[in-house]
Amino acid sequence: MKEGIHPDYRFVVFADEAGGLRFISRSTVKTTDTTVWEADGQTYPLFKLEISSASHPFFTGKQKIMDTAGRVDRFRKRYGQAA
Repeated sequence: MKEGIHPDYRFVVFADEAGGLRFISRSTVKTTDTTVWEADGQTYPLFKLEISSASHPFFTGKQKIMDTAGRVDRFRKRYGQAA
Protein backbone atom coordinates (compact mmCIF):
# COMPACT_ATOMS: atom_id res chain seq x y z
CA MET A 1 0.00 0.00 0.00
CA LYS A 2 1.13 3.54 -0.68
CA GLU A 3 2.16 5.67 2.26
CA GLY A 4 0.27 8.89 3.09
CA ILE A 5 -2.85 8.37 0.95
CA HIS A 6 -5.10 6.80 3.58
CA PRO A 7 -7.18 8.92 5.97
CA ASP A 8 -6.34 9.15 9.65
CA TYR A 9 -9.07 7.13 11.36
CA ARG A 10 -9.68 7.52 15.10
CA PHE A 11 -12.32 6.35 17.53
CA VAL A 12 -15.22 8.82 17.85
CA VAL A 13 -18.35 8.68 20.03
CA PHE A 14 -21.54 9.50 18.14
CA ALA A 15 -24.44 10.72 20.33
CA ASP A 16 -28.03 11.12 19.19
CA GLU A 17 -29.36 14.08 21.16
CA ALA A 18 -33.04 13.25 20.54
CA GLY A 19 -32.97 9.47 21.09
CA GLY A 20 -30.24 9.13 23.70
CA LEU A 21 -28.31 6.55 21.66
CA ARG A 22 -24.50 6.62 21.95
CA PHE A 23 -22.09 4.44 20.02
CA ILE A 24 -18.39 4.43 19.26
CA SER A 25 -16.90 3.90 15.82
CA ARG A 26 -13.82 4.76 13.81
CA SER A 27 -14.20 7.92 11.76
CA THR A 28 -12.38 10.87 10.20
CA VAL A 29 -15.00 13.43 11.30
CA LYS A 30 -13.60 16.66 12.76
CA THR A 31 -14.97 17.79 16.13
CA THR A 32 -13.78 19.78 19.14
CA ASP A 33 -16.12 18.24 21.75
CA THR A 34 -14.96 15.31 23.89
CA THR A 35 -16.64 12.80 26.19
CA VAL A 36 -15.70 9.91 28.45
CA TRP A 37 -16.79 6.48 27.19
CA GLU A 38 -18.17 4.61 30.20
CA ALA A 39 -17.04 1.14 29.11
CA ASP A 40 -13.32 1.86 29.29
CA GLY A 41 -13.12 5.27 30.99
CA GLN A 42 -11.14 6.87 28.15
CA THR A 43 -11.83 10.26 26.60
CA TYR A 44 -12.88 10.31 22.94
CA PRO A 45 -13.99 13.00 20.50
CA LEU A 46 -17.78 13.52 20.53
CA PHE A 47 -19.93 14.08 17.44
CA LYS A 48 -23.55 15.08 18.14
CA LEU A 49 -26.22 13.73 15.78
CA GLU A 50 -29.62 15.29 15.23
CA ILE A 51 -31.23 12.00 14.24
CA SER A 52 -30.36 8.31 14.21
CA SER A 53 -32.17 4.97 14.18
CA ALA A 54 -33.14 5.62 17.81
CA SER A 55 -35.12 8.75 16.95
CA HIS A 56 -36.06 8.48 13.25
CA PRO A 57 -39.80 7.87 12.68
CA PHE A 58 -39.12 5.09 10.15
CA PHE A 59 -37.32 3.00 12.77
CA THR A 60 -39.38 3.97 15.83
CA GLY A 61 -42.80 3.65 14.18
CA LYS A 62 -43.94 6.95 15.71
CA GLN A 63 -45.01 9.31 12.97
CA LYS A 64 -45.79 12.98 13.56
CA ILE A 65 -49.15 13.89 12.07
CA MET A 66 -49.38 17.40 10.66
CA ASP A 67 -52.61 19.33 10.97
CA THR A 68 -52.94 20.40 7.34
CA ALA A 69 -56.56 21.53 7.68
CA GLY A 70 -55.57 23.99 10.37
CA ARG A 71 -52.86 25.43 8.15
CA VAL A 72 -55.23 25.90 5.23
CA ASP A 73 -57.77 27.64 7.46
CA ARG A 74 -55.10 29.97 8.85
CA PHE A 75 -53.93 30.78 5.32
CA ARG A 76 -57.46 31.58 4.16
CA LYS A 77 -58.13 33.65 7.26
CA ARG A 78 -54.93 35.61 6.82
CA TYR A 79 -55.08 36.23 3.06
CA GLY A 80 -58.83 35.88 2.41
CA GLN A 81 -60.79 33.69 0.06
CA ALA A 82 -60.20 33.95 -3.67
CA ALA A 83 -63.30 35.25 -5.43
